[in-house]
Amino acid sequence: MWFAEAKKIYIMPIGRVSGPVISEIEEEINRAFKKRVEILEQASLPLDAYDRNRQQCCSTKILEKIGEMESDGMVLGVIDVDLYVPGLNFVFGEADPVNGIAIISITRLKQEFYGEGRDHNLFLRRVVKEAVHEIGHLYGLSHCPDSTCVMYFSNSIKDTDEKGAEFCEVCRRGEYFLLK
Repeated sequence: MWFAEAKKIYIMPIGRVSGPVISEIEEEINRAFKKRVEILEQASLPLDAYDRNRQQCCSTKILEKIGEMESDGMVLGVIDVDLYVPGLNFVFGEADPVNGIAIISITRLKQEFYGEGRDHNLFLRRVVKEAVHEIGHLYGLSHCPDSTCVMYFSNSIKDTDEKGAEFCEVCRRGEYFLLK
């Protein structure tokens, strides 16, 4: 995977995503992966990604759109719409390790989605965990059985809240070059 050796990770806001959220992701990705991070211009949501029956967007179709872009590094799309993949009710994100592209949705990471009061710090912690998780997939990491590892599969927001923001020792060893 050529992009694992790339010097940059790009963040692509898709649709309306606030600047402070993108800046927080940029800072934490730089810290976690020791790579230069660049923010791309805002992209529009592909119209064919929206499923009216589900009232969600298919993340795979958005990844296809991201994949059309020329890039010399990994690309993480960040979007504020509810995502799904066929066979699942929703996803927080999806990665395509073959092409070095991933996407996360911030919609279900907000307390307001669950009828709770706004908690910006909790929201940012969730966003960072999911961003690091999806980029971990781009480096070839699978889901981890360690519920404290950032690579643990989040089946619910509770899973995201309970897992850590860091790679466990096994995942860290599997991708040792990340920490050089």
